[in-house]
Amino acid sequence: MKSTKIKDGIQRAAARALLKSMGLGQEDIDRPWISVVNSFTEIVPGHVHLNKIAEAVKEGILMSGGIPFEFNTVAVCDGIAQGTQGMKYSLPSRDIIVDSIEIMIEAHGFDGMVLIPSCDKTVPAHLMAAARLNIPSVIVTGGPMLPGWYNGEEISLVEMREFIGKVRKGEMTEQELFHVEELACPSAGSCSMLGTANTMAAITEALGMSLPGCATSHGVMADKLRIARNSGKQIMNLLRIPLLPKQIMNEKALMNAITIDMALGGSLNSVLHLIALAEELELDLNLRKFDEISQKTPVLCSLKPAGAHSIWHLDRSGGIPSIMSKLAQNLFTEIITVTGKTIRENLDLFPFKKIKDSIIHSLQTPVRKQGGIAILYGNMAPDGAVIKQVAVKSKMMEYQGPARVFESLESGLDALWADKIKSGDVMIVRNEGPVGGPGMREQHSITSLISGLEVDVALVTDGRFSGSSRGAVIGHVSPEAAVGGPIGVIKENDVVSYSIPDRKLNVLLEEKVLKTRLQEFTPNPQKITKNRSVLKKYRKLVRSTDKGAVF
Repeated sequence: MKSTKIKDGIQRAAARALLKSMGLGQEDIDRPWISVVNSFTEIVPGHVHLNKIAEAVKEGILMSGGIPFEFNTVAVCDGIAQGTQGMKYSLPSRDIIVDSIEIMIEAHGFDGMVLIPSCDKTVPAHLMAAARLNIPSVIVTGGPMLPGWYNGEEISLVEMREFIGKVRKGEMTEQELFHVEELACPSAGSCSMLGTANTMAAITEALGMSLPGCATSHGVMADKLRIARNSGKQIMNLLRIPLLPKQIMNEKALMNAITIDMALGGSLNSVLHLIALAEELELDLNLRKFDEISQKTPVLCSLKPAGAHSIWHLDRSGGIPSIMSKLAQNLFTEIITVTGKTIRENLDLFPFKKIKDSIIHSLQTPVRKQGGIAILYGNMAPDGAVIKQVAVKSKMMEYQGPARVFESLESGLDALWADKIKSGDVMIVRNEGPVGGPGMREQHSITSLISGLEVDVALVTDGRFSGSSRGAVIGHVSPEAAVGGPIGVIKENDVVSYSIPDRKLNVLLEEKVLKTRLQEFTPNPQKITKNRSVLKKYRKLVRSTDKGAVF
């Protein structure tokens, strides 16, 4: 055990004295030390309930002979920070969380850990920390919130944001909007659609790092506490085997995770985070692998924001185990998971509910024949760009139009709000990448307004999109404008063309014209107003989007 170096022997008497100052007895100190890594905060809806989950985890650890020590990590609510300067801090928080977990685990010699994340950056961060530290680990994702209900229909944050556009068009009053505010998010938990948080929870389960059923078990439901308690028990079994994260999260597990992501129609951010996770695992993963798997994996669910159903319906239909069961022929099912059993064994034991094809389709009758995400290349994105093809209208699968160029999220949003963008335009929002922003803000305020205004507009950006975005929105354009990428030299009224079936994204310029522009181009990233800021460090260290925006 790692903790013996902290607590055993005469030379460690002072350390034991400090431990006993907290009320621990020698019997407690002698037990295996298990860290409970809790991302609880009182400002993030997806995390506000995690203390109760942590208590259940600690009960499980104590019942099985360990001693739990809880500490907290930071968390940013993307939904609250959305569309503001605060959003610049969201993606940087991922790597800060990983570093903070490493500091706490290595400084105190923990033998194992149970990690409790919930939202967009915390889940990938906790996966990355498990990979980096490679001590026995189980992840308990915090679970979705319950769906809202308005005018006889389920709603989520997707509709909430798009209603803003309806107010702008005069189709809804401000009083009605205020009323919907109180209905859209009725409980704690990650937002009830297939945003980044729930996509990454599904990926965690598909990787084998959480117990079966964990991803879709809702945050305020009793089964979440049972899963949490059982996870506390299971970490002790992993110590005894022993079984380490890098034995679970191997190359085959990553392929499984991408397959499940594509079958669900998951968030574009999953591409960014899985590449970052592969980096921590010291495995090679690039954008082309996502497209290769997407082209042979059908979409089996019609989940918000691209479809009609909330995560509640997916959970009632058997959750991720049901998806994996239907996709078993496309998966590596003989690989090990945190249960100590293989995926196949887990599926054989999972108590499946009656499945309705209206929720989880069969391979013979999929929602779409290709997976949720497509990777585009061309003279605008030599290193790639991503689009959630499952959320694109058929008439927008191929498109071209004049560029309307904006140097930030705010300027693009202002133009939309002032009715300066018309159907047929291509909005170019640049200097929002990892370096340019810095921090690679999500452009969801723009995408939601486009949907609410019901205009046929494409959006191309070196920034990101929320998992709740839908429409012809192309993000992660790489290289980004701030490091000299071609998106930085697009001019007003240049014709931009894309084809999702052909995986192309181009500006229709002669090669020599584009080359000359690039030679003469001086990048102009957004300014950092504070003299001392974590964003300055981030800008200096961060790598490109196609490399996972890791340091």
